[in-house]
Amino acid sequence: MTEVVHRRVDDRLGEFALRTLDPDADAALLHRWVTHPKAAFWLMQDADVARVAQEYRRIAAHPHHDAFLGLHEGRPAFLAERYDPARVELVGLHDAADGDVGMHFLCAPTDAPVHGFTRAVITTVMTWLFADPATRRVVVEPDVRNTAVHALNAAVGFTVVGQIAKPEKDALLSVCTRARFEAATGAGATDTHPAATRGDLPA
Repeated sequence: MTEVVHRRVDDRLGEFALRTLDPDADAALLHRWVTHPKAAFWLMQDADVARVAQEYRRIAAHPHHDAFLGLHEGRPAFLAERYDPARVELVGLHDAADGDVGMHFLCAPTDAPVHGFTRAVITTVMTWLFADPATRRVVVEPDVRNTAVHALNAAVGFTVVGQIAKPEKDALLSVCTRARFEAATGAGATDTHPAATRGDLPA
């Protein structure tokens, strides 16, 4: 059983939402997304459906990492992951602080892109993360070659900490405080409906 954990209405593009992910039921859909050429930086280009299901079962079972399916006007449109960077992805590579939350997101491939859609998605994901009062900073580590996402991150308030070497890539470690996000976007908790907080997740 899946459930919606967050909703946000964009003035121009309508309702966005996040629901819990079902690793098996959603695997075929996610497989189409993560193996698309435009998702090269997701690093799952050669995965089959079984491997995608296995990866998201692993995330679902992890105490410090979870994944959610994003909806636009009720239809699947993006993927979001949340993690504790002190325990996942950035162990030993990041000066962790209380209230840090790591984030990944991926928009579904489309032949008819909508102007501003990706920015609306990252704004939705960020309002979801900051709806938890315990969240002080959002941390990201995109591939250094992913210039499009660097520009998008900057537009919503991220500042670059520096380049780091991860086993699978060279990454541009960046962080965004609540104040910088709200200043950059004008978005805040008033734009959202109740969100799942980290207290709703396995400890």
